[in-house]
Amino acid sequence: MFLGISLSLIIVGVLLILVEIFLLPGFGFAGIPGLLALLGGVFLAADTLAEGVIYLLITLLSLGLLSFILYKTGRLSKLWSKISLREKQNNEQGYVAPNLDYQRYLGKTGKALTLLRPAGSALIDGERVDVVTNGSFIQRNSRIKVIAVEGTRIIVAKEDSE
Repeated sequence: MFLGISLSLIIVGVLLILVEIFLLPGFGFAGIPGLLALLGGVFLAADTLAEGVIYLLITLLSLGLLSFILYKTGRLSKLWSKISLREKQNNEQGYVAPNLDYQRYLGKTGKALTLLRPAGSALIDGERVDVVTNGSFIQRNSRIKVIAVEGTRIIVAKEDSE
């Protein structure tokens, strides 16, 4: 009876891991239950805990040896090319990553062009830029100051009147 359950768990575990690899991004919704089902199936197939650990080590060593053989024969790269993205994004095809240095706005003042709730547009140094506040609302045409820059996020606050 345990052999049928363990074999079922192993098959379900492998299927869930394959679903995770080919259909779902990341490692989580199907991968973790798949791994747990696979481990549970291996340990249920064993008579003792020590035997289960030995089965698991044999499985891991076999997987490592298979990966090594596939790598050395060049078949691993063929397999990888089937599941990975082949195309590259380049400037000639219109794919341009933001390459702007927003640090130059740090400490500058400007004017909110739109209502910032908390995101919107502002005019800083004569340029229209997308900005965000720390959660507060800032009215349109209010004076603002850039208080932080995090990557492509320009964080502003309402400028204090002096």
